Amino acid sequence: MPAEPVAPPAVTEDDPGGRTVRRLVAVVALSAVLPALYLPGLVHNFFDLKIYMSAMDWWRVGHPLYDYVQPDRVQGELYFTYPPFSALLLWPFGLLRLGVTVAIFTVLTVLAVVLTTRWLVAPVIARHRLPRTFTLVAAVLLVLAVESIRETITFGQINMLLVVLILADLLFAVPQARRWAGVGVGLATALKLFPGIFIVYLLATRRWRAAVVASVTAAAATLLAAAIAPSDSWRFWTHELWTTERVGRTDIVGNQSLFGLLSRFTEPAKPDRLLWLLVVAVVAAYGLWRAARAARAGDPLTGLTLTGLVGSLASPITWTHHIYWFVPAVVLLADAALSADRPDEARRRWWLGGLALGVTALTIYGVVTFQAWGAGPVHTHDPVDFVLQNTYVLLSLLLLVALPVRSGPGAENRTKWTDLPSSHVRR
Repeated sequence: MPAEPVAPPAVTEDDPGGRTVRRLVAVVALSAVLPALYLPGLVHNFFDLKIYMSAMDWWRVGHPLYDYVQPDRVQGELYFTYPPFSALLLWPFGLLRLGVTVAIFTVLTVLAVVLTTRWLVAPVIARHRLPRTFTLVAAVLLVLAVESIRETITFGQINMLLVVLILADLLFAVPQARRWAGVGVGLATALKLFPGIFIVYLLATRRWRAAVVASVTAAAATLLAAAIAPSDSWRFWTHELWTTERVGRTDIVGNQSLFGLLSRFTEPAKPDRLLWLLVVAVVAAYGLWRAARAARAGDPLTGLTLTGLVGSLASPITWTHHIYWFVPAVVLLADAALSADRPDEARRRWWLGGLALGVTALTIYGVVTFQAWGAGPVHTHDPVDFVLQNTYVLLSLLLLVALPVRSGPGAENRTKWTDLPSSHVRR
């Protein structure tokens, strides 16, 4: 009696239909998780964007821009704290209905996420021959799941505009020595000051022309704002810029900077400024040293990622929605893990892959979304408090040390990765 034929397995290595089904399931699963992640943040209800628009209404009728104040149960009082050039950008939106402005900001932020994610992952897709559409869609969904992006969207922030300007400049214009290299960083600096750290990065990497262009662009935008709103500009640059209390309390967990970490130790007193400056100097010197060496090794993505992390740590106030730089860090770690494909690199591959997964998980779970820290003063009492309250600070410090650097093409057209603290990179 002949044996009955054995049916082939439903999914094999050569089964394109099975691979498509698995990819669709993964995309649907990621898409299904997003609403649950965004649900807690809906309470923000575009809070920051509403402050911007209220400040624009206040300014339009003739009041001094920086006199605008709004009571807040956590922070006490909130003000318009951006440079005057940002106010010029936001002013036209104040003419629109709030719902229209919210829709425009949300759509532009999502488009910026898609664009910047494509810039980050397209080289990885090409280098490792990954499925293009699936990898890009999955990457976009994962980026949208990250807490900093969720907070950017639900607060109505402008952070992704700055990221587009910075990445376009430092990934394309500067490495290609374009004539307009530096303009993006300069405009971003005029809008929100924090990107000024990337001018320091350009100086550290000896990109003199781009650094000058960035500085001139920032100055020109600032002078344009001064010509249109001279009294508000004078007030901002001579007084409001130096009054950090206007930005908010430094001890709350949402402030994931070194100053925030120290504030949670010393609350209700302020941290010792000299101690803070010393810690910032050490961290910035090390991080920018690594960033400059990465850039000179031909790896601008690692250079700008390290610089972004330095800026987040050094700023007196770094809200969770400011820290985009974990996103390119994960891309770098994943790329390095995929490149460690020799048998003798198994341990390195597991370390890099595990770190990429860990950073992804921590930044999706976040530090503020699912934990109720309350409205009162926040004080660090024990090691558990220290870790939970400073997760992003500690993660940023770890990445300053652990991010690998792509040092150039290796044998057989593979990318060679090194850890710069213990490796020599030819200048």
